[in-house]
Amino acid sequence: MLFNTLAFFWFMLATLAGFYLLPLSLRRYWLLAASYYFYASWNLKFLTLLIGVTLVDYLAGLIVDSRQGPSRKLALIVSLAVNLSVLVFFKYFHFLTAHRFNIEIILPIGISFHIFQSMSYVIDVYRRQQAPVRNPLDYALFLAFFPQLVAGPIVRARQFFVDLNPWTRPSTEDLTRGIFLLVLGLTKKMAFADNFAKISDGYFNNLAAHPGILDAWTGTFAFALQIFFDFSGYTDMAIGMAKLLGFHFPLNFKRPYLSGSITEFWRRWHISLSSWLRDYLYIPLGGNRKGPLRTYINLILTMLLGGLWHGASFNFILWGAWHGLLLAIERLFGLDKPQWWCAPITFVLVLHGWVFFRAATLDGAFFVIEHLWRGPLGTLLFNPWQWALAALATLVALLEERFTLEDRLVIGSALVFALAIAMMLLVLEIFAVTDVEIPFVYFQF
Repeated sequence: MLFNTLAFFWFMLATLAGFYLLPLSLRRYWLLAASYYFYASWNLKFLTLLIGVTLVDYLAGLIVDSRQGPSRKLALIVSLAVNLSVLVFFKYFHFLTAHRFNIEIILPIGISFHIFQSMSYVIDVYRRQQAPVRNPLDYALFLAFFPQLVAGPIVRARQFFVDLNPWTRPSTEDLTRGIFLLVLGLTKKMAFADNFAKISDGYFNNLAAHPGILDAWTGTFAFALQIFFDFSGYTDMAIGMAKLLGFHFPLNFKRPYLSGSITEFWRRWHISLSSWLRDYLYIPLGGNRKGPLRTYINLILTMLLGGLWHGASFNFILWGAWHGLLLAIERLFGLDKPQWWCAPITFVLVLHGWVFFRAATLDGAFFVIEHLWRGPLGTLLFNPWQWALAALATLVALLEERFTLEDRLVIGSALVFALAIAMMLLVLEIFAVTDVEIPFVYFQF
């Protein structure tokens, strides 16, 4: 079920109704049943895989907490080995074996997100930063909770269980903000992301037909807008649904295209992943504690693996390497302190990275990179109203950056809130893409 479908709307209403009608003691189990139903609606057989990972890491957490010495470390190693083996088999088997084996492997939806979430729990218990979960069904709900199950944000156990135990009824502000974020996320997805997707898909799926410089810039720009509105729209809806159920997910986006450096970009883009990579990869590798050269290596290696997390492709590896190299260069020359006037330069550097992320092949990516800077002038791929959408998005981002617009709309008067919702619904009515179903970009990860 896609978040932007009528089927999901009815599922969400039924889940909310059952949750609040049931006694408090049964509500978490209702959420677990609803979450398993949601996941099984994609592919029933992969539900057993999710349950298997849940059982392994639930038991690992108990063992890691109760044992000392080698057996404690062994439990952590077994847990990590199982999680990484599942991830490697489903995402990287053909890549690592160069497609020598004729095996059809279907990727379980959202596998990267719930594997990382489960790994972080066991590691935190091992570090004595998280108490083990005693109730296996509570841990199952932590991994399977439907709002963030397939595309995040990556929620840490301590963030989830502080809301579950004990659960408290959401405040009026939580309910108001939840509704606002649901409508905002839907608007981002259907009115903005899907319209820009048509442009970027038309360009990247037929590069030979668009050899011009203007084609390359506008096609890449369209994808940059698509992936931001698509992913942040999903995250807004996930956070909004969680708030309606009394849970508080971490912020995952903070106007990343206004960043004054690549370092700042990764503090604003997919924040839950970048913080995960920092805490469970960059810092264990040594972080910046072992001298400048080791710091640069750690930055590049972390982003290389971050790129590989997105998929088994040299394109993703190069995308990660590009960002790792830029982070290292910024650290080397002291350019990692954000400067507002550097935002256009940072955005252009990010655009070059998105080429590798979006292009279907390496040859295609290098074709686009070349045509960003040389070739015939070409044509603009945006219509005037699409430029207007991009300008509107920029204006709203600037207002939010300067005046915390969302807080003002949510906390302000009921009339202002109603007008904001009405405006978003009007934008949806005018611009929403309804003639074709465009999946969320990050569902493939």
